[in-house]
Amino acid sequence: MSRKQTLKVFRTPIGFHDAYVAAPSQKAALEAWGSEHDLFSRGVAERVDDAELSREPLERPGVVIRRLRGTTAEQIAALPKDRPVRRQRAAQELADPPAPAEKAPSPRRAKAKPAPKPRPKPVKPRPDRSALDRAEAELAQVQARHKVEEEGFRQREAELARERRSAEKQYETEIRRLERAVEKSRQAYERSMRRWRG
Repeated sequence: MSRKQTLKVFRTPIGFHDAYVAAPSQKAALEAWGSEHDLFSRGVAERVDDAELSREPLERPGVVIRRLRGTTAEQIAALPKDRPVRRQRAAQELADPPAPAEKAPSPRRAKAKPAPKPRPKPVKPRPDRSALDRAEAELAQVQARHKVEEEGFRQREAELARERRSAEKQYETEIRRLERAVEKSRQAYERSMRRWRG
């Protein structure tokens, strides 16, 4: 467990007020005041050892406590005589002290332009499918022609099969007729031979 850092009380003048803050270091005090400059090295900020002045800041570490320096009359009397506008502003500030100092927003951020709207995507033309249509039509035409030719082949095959069966039947008829003739001639020859040997 890390040791709790010891708080110190620091003070710097802001307008007609002294700004007190309880912080662990000068750097932390400068951050609380919203200062980007080293006020300590310039001699406009210091450490406070007075117990009464340190009591309230120590009760609220990191919070800037403003305390008016002197009375309102003393502050107005200390203003230059040739600047009435400045005296009027000072009197108004004393009557209504400003809120604790905060870092002003960066001018770049304050004037930041809104992000440009994204450009709409260009509409792409629909792809041309005329080449696909032509290829599909040619394919369908060839398929139809093949179907007709295939039917023609089947019909020719059926016709050839009928012709083959008819030829085979005729062949078988002729074979049987000729086989009978051969047998009849053999028997006649054998009878003749027997008579000749007689």
